[in-house]
Amino acid sequence: MNHWIGVVSAHHVQRGVAGDFAQMNHGKAAPLKRMKAGDGLIYYSPRQSYPNGQPLQAFTAIGRIRDGRVYPHDMSAEGVPGFVPWRIDVDYWPCRAAAIQPLIDALDFIADKRHWGAAFRYGQLRISAKDFALIAYAMG
Repeated sequence: MNHWIGVVSAHHVQRGVAGDFAQMNHGKAAPLKRMKAGDGLIYYSPRQSYPNGQPLQAFTAIGRIRDGRVYPHDMSAEGVPGFVPWRIDVDYWPCRAAAIQPLIDALDFIADKRHWGAAFRYGQLRISAKDFALIAYAMG
């Protein structure tokens, strides 16, 4: 089992939680195909909304990948004609948002504590079970 962080605005995370799905990197399939059934997923939201929302810098959702099937979803019925992002189903757990600032020093995946934001630049990263547990605890 692997543990992942996806970097997505809080507004988009809320849509995913409401629909029991994950979507990353503007709907690309490749990041989702790295995840398998049973993998853990935590969302980190740098902002409330994309692209220019208020800064948030918090972990905003946590769950497990359901069956690992990656599938396209046509968003025409939702008012976005022509946009067909890739999704994967997730069983989300109840949680509260957890600010990253108090956790930076304890997280192993953040090598450079002064420039901690660089760890999130690719939109998805694999983390250790220890880091996953630490964030999960902070999220309640």
